[in-house]
Amino acid sequence: MPEAIEKLTQTNLRNLVGQMDLQKTLTSRNTINTELRTILDEATNKWGVKVNRVEIQDIFPPADIQASMDKLMKADREKTATITEAEGLKEAAIRKAEGEKEAAIRSAEGEKQAEILRAEGVAQARIIEAEAEKEAINRIIEAFADKGQPDKYLIAMKYLETLGDISKGQNNKVVYMPYEASGILASVDGIKQMFDKPAK
Repeated sequence: MPEAIEKLTQTNLRNLVGQMDLQKTLTSRNTINTELRTILDEATNKWGVKVNRVEIQDIFPPADIQASMDKLMKADREKTATITEAEGLKEAAIRKAEGEKEAAIRSAEGEKQAEILRAEGVAQARIIEAEAEKEAINRIIEAFADKGQPDKYLIAMKYLETLGDISKGQNNKVVYMPYEASGILASVDGIKQMFDKPAK
């Protein structure tokens, strides 16, 4: 009877192992134990034998298969390491690109804000300058209120100021006085004479 059970066990064990790949066979001893116990219990029941437990203590594949398995496991480990390294490099590249993008966006926003502030500063300066010029013109008009013709004075002063700016240019070697300048200067001379007259 024990020999028959042994043969039956060997036969069914071969069948179970034949249905699995080698890797699964080596890692599924509990599964094999459970299935083999069920098969043996059913088969030996007619002999009056009850199989309560089957335990495979270890599985030793042939040396060449074990060597192949070791190579396969090493290749799998190397593959996993390569994939992990590649994913790490990919993640690092993504993070670097995102960092550079964020830095570029912040730099652009900073430049934009700086340009806005500069433009606002220029606009404010022009407003202040315009207000100052307006105040100066009003004072000139008030000063000429009793002497007349403040507009000629303002035109003459602006004309002379423009001529002075032209003569300051780096590329200007000779400054020509336009024909109309004599009329303007005459206006200035006329204004001078107005100031010379005693106020009524």
